[in-house]
Amino acid sequence: MPIHEKTLIRPENLIEHEELVLDGVDVSGHWSTFIESRTVTDYNEALQEEIAALPGGENIHRCWQCGSCTNACTVNAINPDFNPRYWIYLIRVGMEEELLRDKDIIWQCVSCNKCTYACPRDVFPEGVMKATAHWLELKGYTEKKPSMIFDEEFTEQIVASGKIEDGKVLRRFFQKTGQPLMQEWLVAMVRGLVFRLPVSLLMKMGLATLFHPRTSGWDRSRRAMEDYIDERHEADRKSLGLDMKSAEMGAE
Repeated sequence: MPIHEKTLIRPENLIEHEELVLDGVDVSGHWSTFIESRTVTDYNEALQEEIAALPGGENIHRCWQCGSCTNACTVNAINPDFNPRYWIYLIRVGMEEELLRDKDIIWQCVSCNKCTYACPRDVFPEGVMKATAHWLELKGYTEKKPSMIFDEEFTEQIVASGKIEDGKVLRRFFQKTGQPLMQEWLVAMVRGLVFRLPVSLLMKMGLATLFHPRTSGWDRSRRAMEDYIDERHEADRKSLGLDMKSAEMGAE
């Protein structure tokens, strides 16, 4: 799984000689660009297994580095540094320290799933990105990112009531991430909906926001989901060799 793109070589590892003659041939400047050799000291033999043990990462071993995921990626079209194929490569060869250099952008996956549809090997790259972001948090390498906070808020609301109230999800997400509720795009969207939706539906949405209705007979389902979530969290920690206390310290 070799990486050939020059854009993926760290600038500090590229060396150019202003004046260099080899066998009588002047190769000064960019003609004499060399990649500085390095000794890999960040090898984590279990890295692929750790990611594969988390939800979404199960099929990472299928990747054959065709690049379809990155080519289809919505975020990569805006930020070329967001490169799922490259990160999967680093995970598979166990280069943990190199992966950590991009820890602040890996979580930016928007779950559009274009990569998943493009992948010819059913790797589920979107799931791998989420698993990697989760791995970074569990290991204590990053704080909880906005996308993970949104996922948690969305899940909490489903578990609590069996229903989704978009307004409540957004309001609590903005509150937890320190963002103002009155954002221009949100105000514009609400104004557009007011003039397009039936009055009866608007009243129903307003009442739901105030009274937070629950799905009938939801208690048994809620308890079952809570038990499963607890079991899943414990399994995730064990797969990374973490106990409850160390995981909580890492999250802080």
